[in-house]
Amino acid sequence: MKIRRTKFAVIAAAAALALAGCGDAGNDDSDSSDGDNGGFSPEVVKDASFDDGTRMAELAEAGTVKIGVKFDQPGIGFKAAGADAPEGFDPNMGTILAAKLGIPADKIEWVETISDNREPFLQNSTVDFVIASYSITDERRQVVGQAGPYYVTGQQLLVQESNDDIKGPEDLKGKKVCSVTGSTSIATVEEKYGATPAGFDTYSQCVDQLKTGSVDAVTTDGAILAGYAAQDPGTMKVVGEPFSEERYGIGYNKDQAGMCEFINETLEESFDDGDWEAAFDDSLGKSGIDTPDKPELDPCS
Repeated sequence: MKIRRTKFAVIAAAAALALAGCGDAGNDDSDSSDGDNGGFSPEVVKDASFDDGTRMAELAEAGTVKIGVKFDQPGIGFKAAGADAPEGFDPNMGTILAAKLGIPADKIEWVETISDNREPFLQNSTVDFVIASYSITDERRQVVGQAGPYYVTGQQLLVQESNDDIKGPEDLKGKKVCSVTGSTSIATVEEKYGATPAGFDTYSQCVDQLKTGSVDAVTTDGAILAGYAAQDPGTMKVVGEPFSEERYGIGYNKDQAGMCEFINETLEESFDDGDWEAAFDDSLGKSGIDTPDKPELDPCS
């Protein structure tokens, strides 16, 4: 998928995300909340019907769904202090999924999900879906289902504003680089570029480590890093071009028959009816990132 953006537009305009979502991005306590996720509101299917015995039918009958998202990623999944629900592209995609099940946004239970507990949350039914900057990998697909991708982005680096030594991943050898435990980002900088990994539960913890000088850089998807840089102008900067491809997928319990097909059909419909583009424009689009091309979905196996 081709992502059309300019580095300055991403970094500068990301301030709109930080200002629109002012709050405690570093709140790492596990939490859940009910309610809609801002202004985005796809049409809810009336009398949604699914094959008996499927998880989709159970959710439609119950009229509620639990969706795991990040709470500390501006533009992707962010829950401001005192807010009823998180906002961002991932919660918007969750709202689309729920609507196809006949479930309105105010009946979604949003569960804070960090990178390291995404698989356990799906395996033990803590949540029904994980939509949390969840890169699709073969390893993950051994234990959970992942449908999509619904978005493709790239990994970059966040450093202190005064740092002129790190300009890209080729400068990371021997450097202490922070990302969340269980993420593809931390594995990439360690295995491909020789960085010394520092794993934490959330990216906000990594940003705190960077500010104190405990780590040399933070790494994850560029759009997320731009949001953090915008929250503290003149303190941190995003450097280098994207050096990986991260394909965001929707996680589910792989034992649920027909779930992959349902998710992919929902995504295809959202591509066609404009909901996907509206979900992007309502979130990452506010940071100045151009609406990307619609991704090609992986087939269900």
